[in-house]
Amino acid sequence: MIEDKNQQRTPLSDLGEFGLIDHLTQNFQIKQESTIKGIGDDAAILYHDNKSIAVSTDLLVEGVHFDLSYMPLKHLGYKAVMVNLSDLYAMNAKATQVTVSIAVSNRFPVEALEELYAGIETAARIYNIDIVGGDTTSSTSGLLISVTAIGVLSEGKAVYRSGAQPNDLLVVTGDLGGAYMGLQVLEREKEVFKVNPNNQPDLDRYNYIIERQLKPEARKDIIQLLEDLNVKPTAMIDISDGLSSEILHLCKQGQVGCDLYESKIPLDPQVISVCEEFNIDSTTVALNGGEDYELLFTISQKDYPKLKANPNFTVIGHITKKENGIYLITRAETKIALKAQGWKNFSS
Repeated sequence: MIEDKNQQRTPLSDLGEFGLIDHLTQNFQIKQESTIKGIGDDAAILYHDNKSIAVSTDLLVEGVHFDLSYMPLKHLGYKAVMVNLSDLYAMNAKATQVTVSIAVSNRFPVEALEELYAGIETAARIYNIDIVGGDTTSSTSGLLISVTAIGVLSEGKAVYRSGAQPNDLLVVTGDLGGAYMGLQVLEREKEVFKVNPNNQPDLDRYNYIIERQLKPEARKDIIQLLEDLNVKPTAMIDISDGLSSEILHLCKQGQVGCDLYESKIPLDPQVISVCEEFNIDSTTVALNGGEDYELLFTISQKDYPKLKANPNFTVIGHITKKENGIYLITRAETKIALKAQGWKNFSS
């Protein structure tokens, strides 16, 4: 077949990850009654035998999502599972099963894959899920890992990205920016090692942020805590691409605006000190760093008393009407339009 040289070629970077998904799936129609929620959220929701089932999948590619020069294979296996469980928890689901598929080149011996699967097994044991299948095949370009996670939801418990209402409070779990700064430390030490392979890095004072990068934890505990507090978020998403990106997703899906307060964004002291060391603004890191796998959600103001004293939660803003826009309110009380500058697949 002769290629038409005049055929239009649109770079993937013109659309970005989410624009590409929207573009490629715009003609997909839901035909099954059992499909409750399809493409466009953290997970799909299916309904079978009077039960709601959540399904999510992610693909991790060597050289794009992880660097094996500082990512131990056991940690990688653990993290691959966490990435998917986090999506289920963002739907307010309880994770039950996982499938794992890998494509691997012949530079990996069996012992290396044993390490990878030891991490997967550890995640399954700690989070009480079953590994129920997968596939293996060869690769010419390193290691690829595809994980599909399955969970269950009680009747009426599903939380989508689209439910935020004006006057709702914007809440985040944990603290932000640690995973990104952990990555900066690891990248710096990699460059030092290239120059002097005999130099062994002293990473003790970076323990917290490095663990946030290499061994993140999905917030299963938050789903149980919200249930115990009798709080159902109006909208929810996990923070994988950066706080600003996730807020924009919630606002786009819910057709609302938002005021985010810089002074309220939770930062660990180690994140602040390492940002100073790298001469990077800590707010920028929290907004755009990503890979924190915390949960970002909105609640009705009537539920605020139920969680206001809980150290797991921080109210960082509130939802406004769409026409009010989406803004960061700085410490100097100025308003800056919020933009997504975090993780972007297919960037030029």
